[in-house]
Amino acid sequence: MPNPFHLAVQVRDIAEARRFYGDLLGCPEGRSSDRWVDFNLYGHQFVCHLNPELDEKGAGVHRNPVDGHGVPVPHFGVVLGMNDWEGLVDRLTRAGVRFEIEPYIRFQGEPGEQATMFFFDPSGNALEFKAFRDIDGQLFAT
Repeated sequence: MPNPFHLAVQVRDIAEARRFYGDLLGCPEGRSSDRWVDFNLYGHQFVCHLNPELDEKGAGVHRNPVDGHGVPVPHFGVVLGMNDWEGLVDRLTRAGVRFEIEPYIRFQGEPGEQATMFFFDPSGNALEFKAFRDIDGQLFAT
């Protein structure tokens, strides 16, 4: 994988983050301490740092209109292949995850058509996972 990203977010509880990112999303754990934990998020270094002052609402988000939905900002996620995205949708649905924006196809029939979904982790961090039928041809299509 060329140039994996590094992203650090704040979480209210390390054990809760381990259950969500490790157990539910299937991210292997790397190094850790009692104040942070590294995860392999589809080949990227993703770190959860403890901020016990976060409440159940998290740090808060803004919403921007995109394709008729209020997209939470900031958010992060990974672009997946369609089969992996569909598998993740199934796993999240079976686990009872509440979607902020239900899985659907955005920009249907247009350049950049993509499958997308939004949900929050237990600390209020917004996540988007998306997929394209042809990542190389559609990811930056205009």
